[in-house]
Amino acid sequence: MSLSRRGLLAAGGAVGALAATAAGTGAATAAPARNNGNRRVRTGFDRLAADGYALLKGEKVGIVTNPTGITSDVRHIVDVMHPDERVELIAVFGPEHGFRGTAQAGGSEGRYDDPATGLPVYDTYLKSGQPLADVFTASGVDTVVFDIQDAGARFYTYIWTLYDCMEAAALAGKRFVVLDRPNPVTGRAALGPVLDPAFGTFVGRREIAQAHGMTVTELALLFNARFLAERPVDLRIVKMSGWKRSDFFDTTGLPWVPPSPNMPTPDTALVYSGTCLFEGTNLSEGRGTTRPFELLGAEGVDHRWAAAANALDLPGVAFREAYFAPTFSKFQGKTVGGVQLHVQDREVFDPVRTGIALLVTAKRTWSGFEWRADNWIDKLTGNTRVRTMIDAGADTDEVVGAWAQDLAAFRAVRKRYLQYR
Repeated sequence: MSLSRRGLLAAGGAVGALAATAAGTGAATAAPARNNGNRRVRTGFDRLAADGYALLKGEKVGIVTNPTGITSDVRHIVDVMHPDERVELIAVFGPEHGFRGTAQAGGSEGRYDDPATGLPVYDTYLKSGQPLADVFTASGVDTVVFDIQDAGARFYTYIWTLYDCMEAAALAGKRFVVLDRPNPVTGRAALGPVLDPAFGTFVGRREIAQAHGMTVTELALLFNARFLAERPVDLRIVKMSGWKRSDFFDTTGLPWVPPSPNMPTPDTALVYSGTCLFEGTNLSEGRGTTRPFELLGAEGVDHRWAAAANALDLPGVAFREAYFAPTFSKFQGKTVGGVQLHVQDREVFDPVRTGIALLVTAKRTWSGFEWRADNWIDKLTGNTRVRTMIDAGADTDEVVGAWAQDLAAFRAVRKRYLQYR
């Protein structure tokens, strides 16, 4: 049974009645509600619930989720599923930041019983392989469900929670179901450098582009067929209906819940795959402000940085000289100078190219520029090239051109697993 399923996944096929097509059969065939530009997106969970949880019938279910796992009327899916007799939900698994989202970056909530439902909540953060498989075994579940809103960037850790949980579920002999949600910055294209596996970490386990341009079900299909092929998990996906690859999040009609404390709006996600690179420098990436990843700066930076960035005439974005005082993280309580990104045309804006341009101009206009001592930038970009080329004086076009061949190869692979037009 698993071998035939593996063959389907390798061809980019989806397994199960709901997964086979967005049109589906039965309750899942209902036309999406009209809203917000003639369409309303129905998430994987919406469609699973509309089908009476048929895909989970007879299974003891655990779910990997966080505050983004909500319905269109902003109820949490765990709170919806728990009292429903059609599904036997017995456990919750929390990622980085936790199931209820109480932890900051680099933290989780640990093991506890959820006060609202009484369900046991298990911590998956920084667990992988057999230790995570042991968690699934101890929980008593038959099927692990994944439903978390992604941000579209390789270094956003939820997709590697997905990867780790798929691998662990295979080790534990559990079935794995992925419920889809939109890529908030569209699924039109993959951008940026592709990870060199020698630089694999929790901010990038395997060889995908910095901005992958995929949804979580598409990534799950790719992971299972290419990276977990020696021991693929028993995988099912539930697609969305009404979503198109050109959709930004605010056109979906879905409510936005911050996937993490420093991803407050879809605007943050729009720039994140480029400006998160500043985590690898001694400049603030805007944590501790109301505009993280849109505000960047450091003590001693002045108007010259914004002027140099604007002189590049990058498509779809302008830069404002800005001053701010982070309430935590780098430069806590100090007033720093820098830039604020203003995306003026998101259809042509390239976040990764913009992030590289800002690194290049920051180094050229501020004598205090430094990479983090642990070369974290190499983990974020997935190789040493970006850092070493910028240090050698390369301009934006030269740095971007260096990953063209690898990116073209990834785009060809990615194409096989895309589920939406």
